[in-house]
Amino acid sequence: MISGAVDLGPVWLTLQLAGITVLILLTLGTPLAWWLVHTRSKFRVGIEAVVALPLVLPPTVLGFYLLILLGPNGWVGGSVEALTGSPLSFSFAGLVFASTLYSLPFVVQPLQSNFESLGNAPIETAASLGASRWDAFYSVILPLSRRGYLTATVLGFAHTLGEFGVVLMVGGNIPGKTKVISIEIYDRVEVMEYSQAHILSGGLLLFSFLVLLMVYSLNKKLPVNFS
Repeated sequence: MISGAVDLGPVWLTLQLAGITVLILLTLGTPLAWWLVHTRSKFRVGIEAVVALPLVLPPTVLGFYLLILLGPNGWVGGSVEALTGSPLSFSFAGLVFASTLYSLPFVVQPLQSNFESLGNAPIETAASLGASRWDAFYSVILPLSRRGYLTATVLGFAHTLGEFGVVLMVGGNIPGKTKVISIEIYDRVEVMEYSQAHILSGGLLLFSFLVLLMVYSLNKKLPVNFS
């Protein structure tokens, strides 16, 4: 229900959604980006196209097909509901699933570019010193990839904060459950409560600017990758 007061519930829900989504994306995106850089598979181009698809696909189209996929009759939603008794559509878990797919290129592509810029020299040098591939990645590649991970984290987080079409299609508008800040802003504008919309929009704008400012400042202080 819309009232004169600014409801901070959607803000905390959005921050929670963005944080969880970024953690999942970094976990899944790291091996995927590494594989895309080093594989010789003929499927690489197709996988890259799938990863980049959310960049060009209208959010409502992606949200529509995700809604079908996550619904009670969908392959994923039906299986999850049969196992847990809870539906994925119109739930926070469904928002996390949808946000992970929608923000995937904003995490994978910066990591992929970073790994490509490093080349094979760091791994080969570590291997010549007796390090395993995992040791080389953990001890050499990760420290050299701080810029890439910082960029991927910020882009993934910021992109998830601003989602509207996908989260509306998959999660609906359920207060305290799926109502994120972008939907709250839309609701305020729809009933012409512009002062509350200004507060929420201005806060999001300021937060995004400060985060980007921090990223650019830290990137200048971090050492440049070598190849």
